[in-house]
Amino acid sequence: MVALDGAVYPFGDAVNSGSMSGNTLNAPLVGGASSSAGGSSTPGPQGSPGATGETGATGATGPVGATGATGAQGAVRPQGAVGPQGAVGPQGPSGAQGDQGVPGPAGSTDSAEFYALMPPDNAVTVAPGAAVAFPHDAPTVPTITRLDPSTFALAAAGTYRVSFQVSVDEAGQLELSLDSTPLAYAVVGRATGTSQLVGDSLITTTSADSTLQVVNPAGNSPAVTITPDAGGTQHTSASLVIERLA
Repeated sequence: MVALDGAVYPFGDAVNSGSMSGNTLNAPLVGGASSSAGGSSTPGPQGSPGATGETGATGATGPVGATGATGAQGAVRPQGAVGPQGAVGPQGPSGAQGDQGVPGPAGSTDSAEFYALMPPDNAVTVAPGAAVAFPHDAPTVPTITRLDPSTFALAAAGTYRVSFQVSVDEAGQLELSLDSTPLAYAVVGRATGTSQLVGDSLITTTSADSTLQVVNPAGNSPAVTITPDAGGTQHTSASLVIERLA
């Protein structure tokens, strides 16, 4: 038997004729041969490797294998938590200005004032159902005029604001009358004292040339005395202001 390092080992009754153990070999031993003299002969060195042969032709591509079975669907995972709300974005630019609206109707400027001075006006008491006289004109307009000392004409149908103030001696009441019809919501009065009776109401006419008065309500028991020189030596005025609003 021989080893790669050149060592020779006799087998059976063979005689060991020598060994290369301990000697430097050019290449490892790969075999041995028998000797006629008996024993083992020293194996020769391995020959140099032969040249590499040419690469053989590439074999034909094998057939495509069958598609594998579809794998099982994975388990559905729970839905994640809702994230926090994002920050508010910056305000967008202002839109274009819209078209100008249709101009509204012009407001009314019709107004007139009428007044009385005591003395000498309203020298007698105003009986229940009778009207207070305002015989003098302050600034007036053609659409609001006086027909007589206590009756006033409203030429245009519409809504009017009517204000009046009158000083009287006794407890009493005054009210507005439109077209000879008393307006219950326009009654003012006082129980005691010497303060003025002051009224301020809105009225609406439905036809042209309506008439307006300030009257002592019918059914009241006392006549009303218009106070002369109330509070001093100057003549006291009673006034009536009429403004058309629409």
